[in-house]
Amino acid sequence: MLKKVALALCLVTVIFAAQGEAKELTNRLGVGVKSHSALDLAQLAAVYYIAPDVSIAGGLGIDTQEDYSKFAFNAGIRRIVFKEDNMNFYMGGTLGILNNEVDGDKESGFELNALFGGEFFFTGLDSLAFTFEGGVGVISGDNVRFRTIGDGPFSAGIIFYF
Repeated sequence: MLKKVALALCLVTVIFAAQGEAKELTNRLGVGVKSHSALDLAQLAAVYYIAPDVSIAGGLGIDTQEDYSKFAFNAGIRRIVFKEDNMNFYMGGTLGILNNEVDGDKESGFELNALFGGEFFFTGLDSLAFTFEGGVGVISGDNVRFRTIGDGPFSAGIIFYF
């Protein structure tokens, strides 16, 4: 009896497993916006899929407010580790440079992040992705600090693929 139940569960799992393919994004460029959570700075973002499972991504954010300026530039690589019909889960890393000014005191440094995240696509709206990311990072400026990263779908990014 136990063998029959196990066989039935295996068959149900195979039958109802995701039958569609994930979004084909190879050689597609995506542009949009995302948030740089360490500096609380909006960034223009770009993503380009160089292979079916591998993309390069980057962001640029600038705020020239007097005595409170901010600058962030980062670039990284991502690899899709799990595909769903309307969602790609990925892991990757980014490296960036930062500049933050508070009361005229400037602090510059770098940022290194190890990330996991996902891109969610609505059915019928295949070119628009809502992204989220999480992970850990290290920021070096006047001081070195370690941090956890956790961005929700609307704070992490919205990307339009051409």
